[in-house]
Amino acid sequence: PFILCLLPCLPPEKKAKKSDCGEWQWSVCVPTNGDCGLGTREGTRTGAECKQTTKTQKCKIPCNWKKQFGAECKYQFQAWGECDLNTALKTRTGNLKRALHNADCQKTVTISKPCGKLTKPKPQGKSNLLKVAC
Repeated sequence: PFILCLLPCLPPEKKAKKSDCGEWQWSVCVPTNGDCGLGTREGTRTGAECKQTTKTQKCKIPCNWKKQFGAECKYQFQAWGECDLNTALKTRTGNLKRALHNADCQKTVTISKPCGKLTKPKPQGKSNLLKVAC
């Protein structure tokens, strides 16, 4: 016996239109007010057939120690070190994990923060208060 299999007709494959648009290149995030917080960054790309060659994107710069390294630089940090009793600071090191938007990031960073409250021993002794009977 002879088996004939009928397959549905498939439309001819469309050739993917090759875009001559380049990759987006992003500026650093510029805060709207002050030196941190919400802001914008500008993006540009080149290409004769590109429908969009510039655009603006919202971004945010952290208002803490991270702003000194840039919001686009993501680091993997080690544990905090012991407290330095001379400076009352503890430090840790971070290695670059990812640079967003073509950011220029340091490969390694070191940050410090206050150790927090150092507990001092409380003096052991009797209270100087006198109890007075009325």
